[in-house]
Amino acid sequence: MCSDLIGQNRLWEQPGRPETTSSGRFPKDAGTKNAVTSAAETTINRVSIVDVAVLAGVSTQTVSRVTNGSPDVRGSTRDQVVAAMNELGYRPNSAARALKRGSFRTIGVITFSLSSIGNMRTLEAIALHAARQDFAITLIPVTARTQAGIQGAFSRMGELAVDAVIAIMEIHLLDAAAVTIPPGVKVVVVDSDAGQRYSVVDADQADGAHKAVQHLLDLGHHTVWHVAGPEESFASERRAAAWRATLTGNGRTVPPVIRGDWSADSGYAAGLRLADEAGCTAVFAANDHMALGVLRAFREKGKSVPEDISLVGFDDVPEASSYTPPLTTVHQNYTDIGNKCVDNVLQQIRTNTTEPGITLVPTQLVLRQSTAPGPRR
Repeated sequence: MCSDLIGQNRLWEQPGRPETTSSGRFPKDAGTKNAVTSAAETTINRVSIVDVAVLAGVSTQTVSRVTNGSPDVRGSTRDQVVAAMNELGYRPNSAARALKRGSFRTIGVITFSLSSIGNMRTLEAIALHAARQDFAITLIPVTARTQAGIQGAFSRMGELAVDAVIAIMEIHLLDAAAVTIPPGVKVVVVDSDAGQRYSVVDADQADGAHKAVQHLLDLGHHTVWHVAGPEESFASERRAAAWRATLTGNGRTVPPVIRGDWSADSGYAAGLRLADEAGCTAVFAANDHMALGVLRAFREKGKSVPEDISLVGFDDVPEASSYTPPLTTVHQNYTDIGNKCVDNVLQQIRTNTTEPGITLVPTQLVLRQSTAPGPRR
């Protein structure tokens, strides 16, 4: 009987086939019904979940479990259902599923830049961990580093129907002292100073910089010069502040900051200046790419690392161990940062609550061959 009903439904769904009465005549509104049916078929999937169930030889509930990613389906049965879906070209109605369960299972990610190592590796970790939790991500880059740009990104996220947002905001806004996020949004902010208002996840930038500078001082260097990142960067700001505090806490002279822009070229320019600084025996670069530029400049100036000058970087990029010499640097655990962002925002979704505060992910000093004991006093 079920097959007969399915056959009747398919007959009705055939485009251009009008309904008839028991007498074989067309009803008065047949043309209207036919037009509505044809129009609907251009916008919805003609293949139904019933069709998939019949072809796969399972119940519609089983098909629904497969499309929703339920683990309560045997592997062989899942394969049958997927094969039937592929053969028929069936695509689940994700909007209907979202309405039914009250969740889109999608996390929005807002970021100012995709060019930095930190942002890319954090984004990768977020995407992978979200996928493990059966969530997708939607990425919205912000082109204008302004409050209006942030508001526009959140508006766009609302249109795309996401359950929550992770905002990677590693730089200050041009037109506001602090970022303001629309009220009621479930959000985690990465690399920001907004911990009193939002939930923030970040590497422990200050402790990492302190470890780097203290390592150089413990080797006997009188002081440590610093090649800093751009002033608008939260990470650069924290690393520079920790560098200064560590020198001051040890009663050492604080040299003037030499500012870079995270690039190897800016590190090269800084290295040319530092090579001519009398008494410069130790340098802390705010990232590994600038440290690479410093290495090149020192080599061209006839300065040997670490025999003449010791050098420490920050980030522990994959190439750091292949520098000449291999670079001592501060390792950031981007995987842990991304995982904590996802876990935090999923907790907000589950509990429908938000809780301001900062979660710091520890950093680690990785010792290689670019540092050596400094000159004796």
